[in-house]
Amino acid sequence: MPVRLSAHLHLPARRPAPTPMKALVTGGTGFVGSHVVRQLVERGDHVRALVRRTSRVDNLETINCEPVYGDLQDVDSLRQAIKGCDALFHVAADYRLWARDPRELYRNNVEGTLNILRVAQEAGVSKIVYTSTVGALGIPPHGASGTEETPVTLEDMVGHYKRSKFLAEEEVRRMHREEGLPVVLVHPSTPVGEGDIKPTPTGKIIVDFLNRRMPAYIQTGLNLVDVRDVARGHLLAAERGRPGERYILGNENITLQGILQLLAEITGLKAPRRQIPYSVAYAAALADDFLFGVLLRRPPHIPLEGVKMARKYMYFDASKAVHELGFPQSPIRDALARAVEWFETHGYVRRERNRARPAVGQ
Repeated sequence: MPVRLSAHLHLPARRPAPTPMKALVTGGTGFVGSHVVRQLVERGDHVRALVRRTSRVDNLETINCEPVYGDLQDVDSLRQAIKGCDALFHVAADYRLWARDPRELYRNNVEGTLNILRVAQEAGVSKIVYTSTVGALGIPPHGASGTEETPVTLEDMVGHYKRSKFLAEEEVRRMHREEGLPVVLVHPSTPVGEGDIKPTPTGKIIVDFLNRRMPAYIQTGLNLVDVRDVARGHLLAAERGRPGERYILGNENITLQGILQLLAEITGLKAPRRQIPYSVAYAAALADDFLFGVLLRRPPHIPLEGVKMARKYMYFDASKAVHELGFPQSPIRDALARAVEWFETHGYVRRERNRARPAVGQ
């Protein structure tokens, strides 16, 4: 007599495939945003990517999406871009640890966010995912992992980027509470992988390592996550997230020394062994900030805000997203290996560097 598995096993209910939708993605030319665009298109959605006239569009060249020109400060352009859309993924952010005019960060990250959300509300968009950052969340002491509920205030934010993202998130949550905005908030930790076009501060660490410009390191810790998983987390948040809730999109807590060791295993290059005391790194950043930031009005080589952030271990717990959204936890080593390969093949690494590299996943 055949055995009915359902009588003995509690199998999870299979979710129906989401209905194809028309979505607008801001920041679609960037690192995370381009992966969000790609995964939406691969799922069968019609995707508009908001593009500024000055943006590099390399990350969108192989994706069958609809670029629409606009700017977060130009409300009329946003109204045209979102017309007829069912969903908004607001991924765009001004991510700089130094700015000649810090007011630009607040205009882009706070005012720009309010502009796009108000336009989406006017247009009756039913699903909104707002991309915040773990930088706007609290960090417990002694290297413990932060969660969505770790207490934090504006005074805890280091630098204008974090402050602007904290204030933007406060406005997003207020609009949900007071105006019923159907928004889910996601907080990526430190994404790594292919397509880090600018690159991000973490991508710069990888590039400096590959170009042998990192003779030493400061002892700190980060939460790394595969950028493909982060993009998947955005889709899952739109599909399964609870409006008004926050979800950390992270994976592995690892020291900077551990990251460099992984890069050494992937590339065959030697990891730096010398650790710089925090006080020395801080003094060097102060001098660099004065020379380049104050006197020359150019981005410093050692961002002072980055050194200040490194004083705390940026460790986080993504279990809420894993349990509620089904957020994946792909191996960090594979994501780092893809980042290495992408930087090498896109001109970020000196050509004279020649070595045998183990295959991804080994």
